[in-house]
Amino acid sequence: MQSSLTRMLVGLGFFLATLVIAVAGYMLAGWSFLDSIYQVVITIFGVGFGEIGPMTPTLRVFTMGVIIAGCTSVAYILGGFLQMITEGEVKRALGVRRMKREIDSLHNHIIICGYGRIGQILARKMHEAEQSFVLIDNDTSRVAKAEGNGYLVQQGSATDETVLEAAGIQRAKFLATVLPDDAANVFITLTARSLNPKLLILARGEYPSTEKKLLQAGADRVVSPAAIGALRMSHMITHPASLDFLDQSNGRETLNELLAQINVQLDELVIPANSDLVGTSIGTLEVRGKGSFIIVALRRAEGEIIIHPSQEIFLHEGDTLIVMGHRGDIPKFAKHHALKRQMQYRGAKSVRY
Repeated sequence: MQSSLTRMLVGLGFFLATLVIAVAGYMLAGWSFLDSIYQVVITIFGVGFGEIGPMTPTLRVFTMGVIIAGCTSVAYILGGFLQMITEGEVKRALGVRRMKREIDSLHNHIIICGYGRIGQILARKMHEAEQSFVLIDNDTSRVAKAEGNGYLVQQGSATDETVLEAAGIQRAKFLATVLPDDAANVFITLTARSLNPKLLILARGEYPSTEKKLLQAGADRVVSPAAIGALRMSHMITHPASLDFLDQSNGRETLNELLAQINVQLDELVIPANSDLVGTSIGTLEVRGKGSFIIVALRRAEGEIIIHPSQEIFLHEGDTLIVMGHRGDIPKFAKHHALKRQMQYRGAKSVRY
């Protein structure tokens, strides 16, 4: 089947050829150039005016051929144009339906509200980490850009409950609202928290006074791009050598990738209900680990983080251990004790057991 553009080009070529041949035919019959063009125009477009020159039987047959050829070529061009419009609408409708099916199939995914400068960086990083996410933005050009990158997008305002529900907020695990408008981020946080009380919400705050409001609205973490930028610049001034080490290879390597070079990684181990480590102390856990890793921190199920926990602390269901150890030892230990490895920090895919 011909494409719409090909049909239009073929029809246009046939139409121009018909004009040239028709004008030449009338001129060969003895008509002037202007009369020939005039006759061709009123013939093809069916104006209804009578002939302006002598018409022999042969010329009448020729005129009928001009009418048929001209109308056919015009119809062919219009058909290609309508096909182009229809194909665009059909593709768009199919694309929307496909995207909706993919969004509806997501679970424990990430919702990113806003596809501005920060949203674009965040989406790219999530894509590189192979994390499932849905973008929400009401700007048509940004939505088209996100779709062009192959991202799942829900067009609309993130302050609208129906838009959040269409993005699968009831099944989502994280929501990051990164709009430059603090008031909008507060409203989105309130709405998202009411729709999914278990959702982990990360909110952008431009002003220090907004942080408290965002936390009161239900945000779990508030990030200030200005504060992070200033902190980074201060580290460049006070600890230039350390940052040069961490940012070697033009920033392509992270700390965890550097650790991977010496066969070490930072990992998160979640304690599920069926693990034999529930009720076990940190000291006992380190003995069982036989020195294959170091426990850096412990995050309780309710969110409390304990840095360098003491050996007397006992583990509960849902706790998360942040450990550092050899790459080959941590997966074996996790599998043996029915632990879930939440994330593998060494530039590779996330792995679960």
